[in-house]
Amino acid sequence: MTPKPTGARASSPRSLRVLPASGAVMAAIAVALSAYVAHVVDPAAQARLQPAALFAFGHGIALAALGPLAVRWSARLALMGLLLGTLLFSGSLVAAHLFDAPTVFAPLGGGLMIFAWLGWAADRLGH
Repeated sequence: MTPKPTGARASSPRSLRVLPASGAVMAAIAVALSAYVAHVVDPAAQARLQPAALFAFGHGIALAALGPLAVRWSARLALMGLLLGTLLFSGSLVAAHLFDAPTVFAPLGGGLMIFAWLGWAADRLGH
């Protein structure tokens, strides 16, 4: 018979672990992207990729820090929106550089990040 886990992991939803871990991974990728931007690409590409790295790093740190606080579904939904929005925004800019893809998902990602932050604010006010 396997013993039941105790402590925070026993009762916390999986998202309370996945969201902060996703944020940490996103921040690590952003650091690597920043190094790539600083040492490899030309100035025109730097102008496009630096915002991708900045948004990925900032939102990765936010997810890592805020994830454990997202105990209500509305907070988890807001942070999932931050994750998806950042992936769409930053991913679109990186894909444009690496694969010459259109940046059609960048505005969608940016809008989703805005609404996700407003959702986080609403959740905190209702807390």
